[in-house]
Amino acid sequence: MNEVDLNSLRFAVLGPVRAWYEGRELDLGSPQQRVVLATLLLRRGQAVTRAELVDAVWGLEPPSAAVSVLRTYVSRLRKVLEPGRDRAGPPRTIVSVGDGYRAQVTENALDLAVFERQVAHAGKASAAGDESAAAELLHDALDRWQGVALAGLPGPLAEAERSRLAEIRLTALERRLDLDVRLGRHDQVIAELLSLTDEHPLREGLCLLLMLALYRSGRQAEALAAYRRTRTTLVTELGVEPGVPLRDLHARILASDMSLAPAPAALASAPHPDAPAATRPSRDAAEHTAGANATHASSAAHAPSTRRSESPGGIQDSTGPIQAQPPLPAGRGFASAPTPQPAARPVHATRLAQLPADLPAFTGRHAELQQSLSLLPLDGGAPATLVISAIGGMAGIGKTTLAVHLAHQVADRFPDGQLCINLRGFDPTGSVMPAQEAIRILLDALGVPPQRLPAGLEAQTALYRSVLAERRVLILLDNARDSEQVRPLLPGSPGCLVIVTSRNQLTGLVAGGGAHPLTLNQLTPADAHAFLARRLGERRLAAEPEAVEEIVTRCALLPLALAVVAARAATHPGFPLSAIAEELRDSNDSLDAFAGDDTTIDVRTVFSASYETLSAPAARLFRLLSLPSGPDLSAPAAAALAGLTPRETRGLLVELTRAHLLTEHYPGRYTVHDLLRVYAAERAAAEETPHERDLAVERLLSWYLHTAGATYAHITPDRHRIALEPLPPLCRPLSFTTHDQALDWCETERTNLVRAVHQAAACGQPGIAWRLPAVLWGFFHLRSHLDDWYDAARTGLSAARAAHDRPGEAQALSDTAAALRCANRYDEAIDHYLRAMTVFRDLKDARGRLRAMGNLGDAYLHAGQFARAAACSRRGLALGRAVGSSWGEGISLSNLGDAYQRLGRFDEAVPCLEQALTVLRAGGNRWVEGVTLDVLGTVHHRLGAHDRAVEYYAQALTTHRDVGNRWGEGHTLGHLGDVRLAAGRPEAAGDSWRQALEIFAEFGHPDAAEIEQKLRMLQLASR
Repeated sequence: MNEVDLNSLRFAVLGPVRAWYEGRELDLGSPQQRVVLATLLLRRGQAVTRAELVDAVWGLEPPSAAVSVLRTYVSRLRKVLEPGRDRAGPPRTIVSVGDGYRAQVTENALDLAVFERQVAHAGKASAAGDESAAAELLHDALDRWQGVALAGLPGPLAEAERSRLAEIRLTALERRLDLDVRLGRHDQVIAELLSLTDEHPLREGLCLLLMLALYRSGRQAEALAAYRRTRTTLVTELGVEPGVPLRDLHARILASDMSLAPAPAALASAPHPDAPAATRPSRDAAEHTAGANATHASSAAHAPSTRRSESPGGIQDSTGPIQAQPPLPAGRGFASAPTPQPAARPVHATRLAQLPADLPAFTGRHAELQQSLSLLPLDGGAPATLVISAIGGMAGIGKTTLAVHLAHQVADRFPDGQLCINLRGFDPTGSVMPAQEAIRILLDALGVPPQRLPAGLEAQTALYRSVLAERRVLILLDNARDSEQVRPLLPGSPGCLVIVTSRNQLTGLVAGGGAHPLTLNQLTPADAHAFLARRLGERRLAAEPEAVEEIVTRCALLPLALAVVAARAATHPGFPLSAIAEELRDSNDSLDAFAGDDTTIDVRTVFSASYETLSAPAARLFRLLSLPSGPDLSAPAAAALAGLTPRETRGLLVELTRAHLLTEHYPGRYTVHDLLRVYAAERAAAEETPHERDLAVERLLSWYLHTAGATYAHITPDRHRIALEPLPPLCRPLSFTTHDQALDWCETERTNLVRAVHQAAACGQPGIAWRLPAVLWGFFHLRSHLDDWYDAARTGLSAARAAHDRPGEAQALSDTAAALRCANRYDEAIDHYLRAMTVFRDLKDARGRLRAMGNLGDAYLHAGQFARAAACSRRGLALGRAVGSSWGEGISLSNLGDAYQRLGRFDEAVPCLEQALTVLRAGGNRWVEGVTLDVLGTVHHRLGAHDRAVEYYAQALTTHRDVGNRWGEGHTLGHLGDVRLAAGRPEAAGDSWRQALEIFAEFGHPDAAEIEQKLRMLQLASR
């Protein structure tokens, strides 16, 4: 047989990977060879590149001969899959396509393709109403599975595909089980569902089917037990409650909802799932009840309650939670009525309208309002589903104010009224309202007499949802503690809007209830000004604009703080605003200026209510977060501050973030609101000893120093490294594996690092203060952050001098000089280098003198003092060779060659620079290698060898980019523009200069002005 009949080939991946030809199983070889075949089969006729196949078989660590081995696997597979084929002819099953291969397989040859086709047909049959045929198709499709897909195959692709295919199978299995239950086969599927729910305890759909099957089989207690097991698992493992469908079914089973019972026709015709299709009932023979939405919770099954509940009232201040009014008589505002039946709706004499008054001076929040309004239909009607808006944010941010304003904006869409209740989640008294008390208050407001209230929260929740069924009501749940408190208060039917406010992130409500989260941040400066203007008048603000700016700043854009200050200014109209600003200034380290006689608007008391809910470890971390001086903090830095492991710290950061006492403004990076920082500092002063605070600061500063030190080897390899102070206990610095990773960390932490230098100098850590700029030398130089560099170096120098630390003074003098030299302040740089040389000489530090001498020569060079530059470079060269420093020798040779070219001594410059390249490359000093290549380009430019100059500049650019030297890249681009202009290529020159200008402008480098001038001259010349 010379031709392979592709129709005679069969393949299986839904289990072990296997193949048959004309009914005979084929030997597919090693597991790795089977991975190759599986990868091609799963691509379904599409080409797979060799690189993709290598990755599929070996992952990130392929053998050196991977491609060769891959070719061998393909060759062997062709022989196995094409028995008897004429070897001179082209392959038929696995064909070469470009840089890879493609499997030619008929549609019916792969078990996965047949499975997917049958599942698709089942979906169509179900949509057409033929559930019996759909179930039959799914049974047949699932019978094709022979265990775990791709069983026994190694490699990353097999692992990923196993997970994907397992999910596809489980989804199809759930659909099949759902159809079986609908068709009355609940007795036959219970054992299978019990096994599946044990295997997949987090899959709510399986639990729902098991509960329904058990209930329909007369096993109500077991159905409820299944719910409890799943709920416990979800809460323990994920921290979320079951979803609405599962909770609803649970409530209906509790209420013995008759609509859940199977139809008689279904009970009478429920054959075994493996029975022939002709004996299975059609949709006409079985009523579809799994998704029924019947009213439930008959009051006859429960003992009556004689408790009189309270009706929530509506006094609302500018920022605090809604305050409950005194209790109203039971049934006030409602007509008397007999006990309603489960589906009955209470008849109200007056419309429910419990919203507090909208704040007349409501200001800003336009974007937040639009985001909330977008949850409702555009036509102005009520929603077709239950909509939950969860408004979160820190204490005093204005959650209640926004919620009430939003509720008034949309109240007319809910003709059945508005309910409102303060859940006291963060009440200063600590009296959190239990969910059972809240639901009784709501039922009372809905006109349900106390004697109708069943016992138990679940039964009351069922009654509450029954009363709200088919009603369009707006419900405002203010000041919630957590999702658990809110969940029983949610309606079970569509058409309602629930607005929830909380200082905690209601993650469970978002994940399990489909709530739409809205986190409030501080007001914008413009809104803060408008806030004060609405309360104090535009004229008063216009008279003292500077005082207004200070008030806004010191209130940190927090609505509650602004409200307190505005109230003080409004009650004392004769006080100038500058005097009020001065009061805030004088109390900068406390919250005394934001105190009030009402606990709901006293900032310290409001913050305290959130703080008191924290666990002890989280409260300690919150206190310590007042100590760092930087604008934000990473998770590893927070771990160092607290002296904890990263894992321990992550959990505490999540707790603080959920409580809105901390903001995760970027993944893994956290900020504390200014006034919360003040409160945290007050708590730290009261609850942490001075020694504990000092240790925390020392750990954090040491963490910054040692982590910055870990970047040094990647940014400036082979350069002299200073000795760091020992790590304190419980401090775990980061490590890095790549140059870019190290640079990115420095860039991200730049502001924190500079602040850390100042904090170290201020708190008695001079060794950290001068060492930190020293280890950041390469980063500052590469990125040209000249102001930060000079600021940090000068602070370190002052700290070293104050501590009489002579080695630290010498190093800090050199670092300050380097910052000055890069800022083109050459005379000051030379002065500092000379001072550093004096200290190094006193310390008998020959290597320190060498470094200072080489840098001094460079400073003279750029200052235009070429003879002195050459003299210093020659002395540096001698010192470098004497102490055996290839780094110092290479730099001195490079500087000497540059001095010669500037003096016009080209015959001496070229060999000197070429020798420098040899030394630098031998020592791995790519940094100075790029500078030296640039100088060689300049030499050839001046000699008129333009093409040769361009070659050197191109090499220099490559080297600069390899080490991330943006400053060097900008200068070389500028020089490249010069030589291109000299070669008569003005357009190319302009391109180079524009690239250079972009780099210099990015860092605010002083050389940007020179490039701008060149571009202007080029533009004038082109006219």
